[in-house]
Amino acid sequence: MIAKNDEAKRSKIWRFVMAGSTILIIVGAILLLTKLFTTNPLEGDWADEDGSFNMSVMKNGSIVFSIPEAEEASGVDVDMKYTLNKEEKTITIMADEAGFQEVADRSDGQYTEEEIRQALSSVITTFDYSVDQEQLTLTEREYGEQLVLIKE
Repeated sequence: MIAKNDEAKRSKIWRFVMAGSTILIIVGAILLLTKLFTTNPLEGDWADEDGSFNMSVMKNGSIVFSIPEAEEASGVDVDMKYTLNKEEKTITIMADEAGFQEVADRSDGQYTEEEIRQALSSVITTFDYSVDQEQLTLTEREYGEQLVLIKE
């Protein structure tokens, strides 16, 4: 056994082990609490249940909506900004009007500015959000319409 019959050495070793494990538990708890309260619960890639768009939420307040390909045309990505209020559990998605024209120009005539605006008109507002495992539910605050997205 450790330190054979020397009770003083065993006592010292026991105190060292207890102090080390206590410090480890406290550091682990602090890391978990920090992650719980500082991370963005919406961060990641989400796909609309209806397949009308994909959404990538990033840390820096930007969000990218991907409109999937229509017929043989390739898809298009639209950058927007968002603000998140974790206390009220709301997300506000804001349109970049100049960005719509820029995306339409990059699409080589496949999409017009109006088509892009129309495709994303349902997401340019403030939503209450709810995350349940791999499902995100966005509820429009004014009319109560819901968008359901699945984590990719």
